[in-house]
Amino acid sequence: MPSPKRKYSGTERELIRTLTLACETAKSEIVGFQWLTHEVDYECFPQSLRVTWMFDSEAHKAHALAGSDKARMLALTLAAFDEVGISVSSIAEHVAFAVEQPARGRRGQGH
Repeated sequence: MPSPKRKYSGTERELIRTLTLACETAKSEIVGFQWLTHEVDYECFPQSLRVTWMFDSEAHKAHALAGSDKARMLALTLAAFDEVGISVSSIAEHVAFAVEQPARGRRGQGH
């Protein structure tokens, strides 16, 4: 029996592709949005799947979550999941928002 990681390798590749498209779209639309990442335990898929949207500051994150940007990020995440065929009961349970922490001893963003 194949390992869960091997079983879902195609899903993982497609998810990365669709989330990359969501990320690029959001960068042009949402002030302060920097990047997103996802984590998943394929032993408990799709319940464990979580996408984290990263911002450059608490102020930008708060502004985005207080307005229509939050709904946009949820919609982009849901569209990415749908394109891959991942079905979840509540997209909000699979999305988190955070602020990028600068690396220690480094000046500026360097990106």
